[in-house]
Amino acid sequence: MTPLAAAANENLAQISNYLVYSSMAVYMLAFFAHIAEWTFGSRSKVARTAAALTPAAGAAAPAVHVRGKGGSTAVLDKPKIVTRSAAGTRDVPDGPGAAGGTEQGDLYGRIAVSLTALAFVLEAAGVVSRAMSVQRAPWGNMYEFSITFSTVAVGAYLVLLALKKNVRWLGLILVTTVLLDLGIAVTWLYTESDQLVPALHSYWLWIHVSTAIFCGAVFYIGAAGAVLYLFRDSYEAKLAGGGKPGKFASSVLERLPSAASLDKFSYRINAAVFPLWTFTIIAGAIWAGDAWGRYWGWDPKEVWSFVTWVAYACYLHARATAGWKGRKAAYLALFAFACWIWNYYGVNILLSGKHSYAGV
Repeated sequence: MTPLAAAANENLAQISNYLVYSSMAVYMLAFFAHIAEWTFGSRSKVARTAAALTPAAGAAAPAVHVRGKGGSTAVLDKPKIVTRSAAGTRDVPDGPGAAGGTEQGDLYGRIAVSLTALAFVLEAAGVVSRAMSVQRAPWGNMYEFSITFSTVAVGAYLVLLALKKNVRWLGLILVTTVLLDLGIAVTWLYTESDQLVPALHSYWLWIHVSTAIFCGAVFYIGAAGAVLYLFRDSYEAKLAGGGKPGKFASSVLERLPSAASLDKFSYRINAAVFPLWTFTIIAGAIWAGDAWGRYWGWDPKEVWSFVTWVAYACYLHARATAGWKGRKAAYLALFAFACWIWNYYGVNILLSGKHSYAGV
């Protein structure tokens, strides 16, 4: 490499670092905007009910007209829409969202989403700049994997929003964990731009590792849904039993989607990405055959990738079994994601093997 080319690559690496730090600053602003959304959306239950019954500007009030004797009519309230779940579970409506039906809360929520989208663009540009600086796929070590992981997670969230899915309640949790991920990446995992070890010089790096990153990012979203499901389910169970939830539950949990909706969300996310995780393991085995002359060698990374696959397979099977719906299935989903997290941090940092490319 010529000195001029080396200098250009070094400049690109510095630009990448600047963009990643800039994205962290914008994510922090989005974090505070989401906090404001939840804060201004924390109104009394009476006020929220009134807001829900007030038609939007220019919209006709929903009503059902019933004609009685003598030509008289009566106007009935619009029936409450509930989210249907499995037999034997509660049927309750979704909450009004983080904004709580308030105009000011909704404004801050939109600002938060806009800031999140801006931070996503900056972080994605940082990943691309990193790839240009090393002239390869930008996930040859844990630092590069981490910044790409959080980029994909936020991208998946924004895609769901663009598809008009009710997921804005996920924003605060997502931004918080992305800041944590990036903080760990730039503090403890950072590695200078460098070339790959010989075993990684393959087009399978683009295929195998990119699918692993995508699967992990989407599994994370499914795990977040499972965690919130457990909280919301406890809240609903307490109400059904005649209990009185505390201030936190009354001001936060009641604004989330129903437990049934969160349960379905988590299940559908995990079920949708599971086939791709299966492909990830198969692609890794094919790559191992090309690089090391064997398809499977019980390397720690291979073992824990398979354990993660088994855990998610058990979760999906459990969902098809009547006795394993609800909380039991949610716990199993979280265990499966914990296996994925251990496979990333624990195996890469604490265990040694042919996949020891952490760079830390």
